[in-house]
Amino acid sequence: MTATEAPPDPKPYRDSPAKRVLAFLRNTWRGLTAMRTALILLFLLALAALPGALLPQRTLNAPKTEQYIADHGWWGTLLDRLQFFNVYSSVWFSAIYLLLMISLIGCLLPRSVEYLKSMRAKPVLTPRNLSRLPHFAKATTPRDPDEVVAAARARLKGWRSVERAEEDGTRTISAERGYLRETGNLVFHFGMLGLIIAFALGKMYTYEGQVIVQANGSQFCNSGIYAYDSFTPGLRVDGTDLNPFCVKVNDFTAEFTEAGQPIQYKSNVQYQAGADLETGTWRDYLLEVNSPLRLAGDRVYLLGNGYSPIFTITWPDGTTRTQATQWRPTDGTGTLNEGATKFDPPNITDPFERRTKQLAITGLFAPDGLLHGGVLTGGGPEMTNPMVAVDVMRGDLGLDSGQSQSIFSIDQSMVDDGRLARVARSNLNVGQSVTLDDGTVVRFDGVQRFVSLQISHDPTQTYVLGFAVAMFLGLGLSLLIKRRRLWVRVVPAGEGGTGTVVEVGGLARTDQAGYGEEFTRIAEELLTGKKKR
Repeated sequence: MTATEAPPDPKPYRDSPAKRVLAFLRNTWRGLTAMRTALILLFLLALAALPGALLPQRTLNAPKTEQYIADHGWWGTLLDRLQFFNVYSSVWFSAIYLLLMISLIGCLLPRSVEYLKSMRAKPVLTPRNLSRLPHFAKATTPRDPDEVVAAARARLKGWRSVERAEEDGTRTISAERGYLRETGNLVFHFGMLGLIIAFALGKMYTYEGQVIVQANGSQFCNSGIYAYDSFTPGLRVDGTDLNPFCVKVNDFTAEFTEAGQPIQYKSNVQYQAGADLETGTWRDYLLEVNSPLRLAGDRVYLLGNGYSPIFTITWPDGTTRTQATQWRPTDGTGTLNEGATKFDPPNITDPFERRTKQLAITGLFAPDGLLHGGVLTGGGPEMTNPMVAVDVMRGDLGLDSGQSQSIFSIDQSMVDDGRLARVARSNLNVGQSVTLDDGTVVRFDGVQRFVSLQISHDPTQTYVLGFAVAMFLGLGLSLLIKRRRLWVRVVPAGEGGTGTVVEVGGLARTDQAGYGEEFTRIAEELLTGKKKR
């Protein structure tokens, strides 16, 4: 290299891959645990919950969800693929939920450490120039310094304070109040974190099921998932260790307005739980909407009700069978109800022949039936004139196909294939009957009520309530309590001087609204020595 040649440029320094990865992870953690990120995630969680309130959810109403998808074509299919009909168990909702929990933990741990340090620290030193503070007052009093300090000490009782003495004889008091504001802030956020964790644990150990029970003394026992009509378990529930109890539904009554709107539903039930299961003791309870029966860690709700028409079939050989199957409301009020009551023929052992002679009574039931041109309509939900308009179907009901089917309808594919055909149609009042072509008699014997019960088990509900109460208490403390500081400097008179100089300064750590009046009142008492009423 000659003297005129410039030295080669040094290679730029680059961190090792390991250091770059650590830097990326550190910056990611700092961003995730920032309070701004927690607020954004909380907003996203609320936004993500909106589809769960606006769209039907498959876990709550599977038929309505499927109908919504069918009605909306490609849009419904796209929403289904994006898990909008299973919002609370979707991947994206769970991801937001988990990130929010991690962010809150990352925010709260360092804040808690700083809070503990501030609680143990003494109030800050008195500033040298109190007149620069937003609140300041000064006066000369004939009282001696000891008397002024004693009065200040008594007036600031309840404040965290510390007294200090300076070399020139000046004495100061540093006082601070409103530490509960930060306490409330932390309680609120810890309550929110606990609420999130409790909800997450609840999803793991909760279960919920629905069952229809005839209101004629029929029973339901919480012995396993097969006792339910529908059952939604938590992630850690397999249905083998349910809390044992039994419920007997004795009756059901409903009250309606003149317009047919429901006023009250109630059912007299009896229940057994715990030691009562061994002794056979039944205890009475009036089950109403919004008044669940609580037992064995579960809650039994009166969810709905309906009608079960009673049909008796008499075959040509004299064999009779009576059956009551629940029919569902068509409009939500019970004015009209639809369903299907299915029968197997008696005394037939040949499977093929039996599948050609199965019967199904389908149609409409009205508790207050009216006929308009031979068409059954409903006048109201009250039981005043029960009537049915039935189609009697005979053939293969598809009960042996191995596929599940609704108890409220027949398999339409059997009708389309010609294996199930209508053999009679009639409008019937209670006691009336219709005779089929082979001599079989179908009689409408009346109707009985059924109730729909929901059994909910959530072992974390007490914790959820506790954390929710803690959130409200913490929010109240953080909003109502103000953090403020006050300093008092007492300067004794110098040689040849008279009186004591008293300076009072104040500073609001949060919103200053309202602190000016408090400071003025305290300062006047300290400067004059007269207590204000």
